[in-house]
Amino acid sequence: MKLFSNTFNVLEAGLNYSSLKQNITSQNIANIDTPNYKAKEVSFNHYFQNSLNDFEAKRTDPRHFSFTSGSNHSSVIQKKNFQYNHNGNGVDLDREMTELAKNQIYFNALSDRMSGKFNSLQSVIRGGK
Repeated sequence: MKLFSNTFNVLEAGLNYSSLKQNITSQNIANIDTPNYKAKEVSFNHYFQNSLNDFEAKRTDPRHFSFTSGSNHSSVIQKKNFQYNHNGNGVDLDREMTELAKNQIYFNALSDRMSGKFNSLQSVIRGGK
């Protein structure tokens, strides 16, 4: 018997994505003056596909599609052939700061939802009081 619903797993995966995105964006900002550094980004589609590989579903008929694809590829992509500065650097500070702000909003929404789920469990444990 599972103690928690699948919602916790989905929220956890979202928080992991947000953490990875924060790390990659911070690396880009830290290397803004590094010659020939190419900016990296986190691909949501790759991350989503990797998360689907961990998803288990009960197939009631052998003709139903399987949820696992077996592909295990990285979700961090290096931008190629992009030069923003004259020294070969490919980091756009305005874009990176925008990505940080969007990621912060995303993280706050997920953490608020996770907190709400735990508050609901706490209410159930207390008997609705």
